[in-house]
Amino acid sequence: MAVLRLFLFCGLLSLVSCVPPIWSQPEQVHISYPGVKGSMVITWTTFDYTESVVEYDLWGGKLFSHSAKGNSTLFIDGGSKKRKMYMHKVTLTELTSGAKYVYHCGSEKGWSDIFFFTALNDSTSFSPRFALFGDLGNENPQSLARLQKETQAGMYDVILHIVDDLFYSLYSWNIGSAHIISFTTEVYFYLEYGLDLLFEQYKWLQKDLEEANKPENRAERPWIITMAHRPMYCSNNDQDDCTKFESYVRHGRSDTKPPAPGLEDLFYQHELWAHEHTYERLWPVYNYKVYNGSVDKPYVNPKAPVHIITGSAGCREKHDGFIPKPRDWSAFRSTDYGYTRMHLINSTHIYLEQVSDDQTTFKTLESSFKALHSTENGCQPCYPS
Repeated sequence: MAVLRLFLFCGLLSLVSCVPPIWSQPEQVHISYPGVKGSMVITWTTFDYTESVVEYDLWGGKLFSHSAKGNSTLFIDGGSKKRKMYMHKVTLTELTSGAKYVYHCGSEKGWSDIFFFTALNDSTSFSPRFALFGDLGNENPQSLARLQKETQAGMYDVILHIVDDLFYSLYSWNIGSAHIISFTTEVYFYLEYGLDLLFEQYKWLQKDLEEANKPENRAERPWIITMAHRPMYCSNNDQDDCTKFESYVRHGRSDTKPPAPGLEDLFYQHELWAHEHTYERLWPVYNYKVYNGSVDKPYVNPKAPVHIITGSAGCREKHDGFIPKPRDWSAFRSTDYGYTRMHLINSTHIYLEQVSDDQTTFKTLESSFKALHSTENGCQPCYPS
């Protein structure tokens, strides 16, 4: 009887696995903000070539009275089966700031489910709420369910996931009173691809920061936030680059021709990192020296960048460990699974809290960290030269 049951189970399983997918049906629907006011990018995949169309309209209006077309790119995965699929991309434009839209994507050969999104508010007085995390994997994704639930409940306006792809596309964008810059740190470690991208990125970062620091731009967006994968500092015990005094990311590389410049002297703003599968908040630090704003209020007008490492959302590599005694520049650290919430309150206040979300506990690890700076009389944070 047991053999018969097993046979029936295997037979049913084989029947199910033989059912082919609907080759023209949209899958893996994503949205992303392209950094242009009034825009949103919709992406999805199909196994067959189809048109790339999004039909949409304002929430509460007539369904799908607007449409936009895009294009698709053939993708062949690196597995043994060399599976082919088409990656579709459509950009919606002239969206109303802060308005809610309903859409579906696909073609006359098959449409997706109906989804909705809110167009990004482009006002400098907008006070966005962020979920921040790094290295969230499809294996051991400890924080995924809570992040999904909180996002569906409308807790966040923006999600920033800092991942470890080999090379990022460099980009920057504005939201509320902040200018956000995304770049790659991997160029310091994969020299087999050459040095061109490393030096091109440095020049791009330099130009972007110079533009963001113009008085008229800094008056509108005094907060400059950078995000990348490998941190400059950490107190982990894994011998990664951030544990070394001569960190490649922080200090540069002298073994290249010409020498590759580091980033610490270039960045004079607030930074977000992942890679280390832990959470760690630093005191304002420059060249291994703490530059607190004051003894009582270290993050009020700090004299150096503030580094946040948020890489503990969960992945197959599980946790990293810490050295027993934290460094002088380490303010708080935790190996709990979790993620970071950030509220960009206004031009002088940012609020962050780290949430623990391991399998047995949900709690706020720290909820009193506030970063402030003064913009009175045009004064911005001052940093060591």
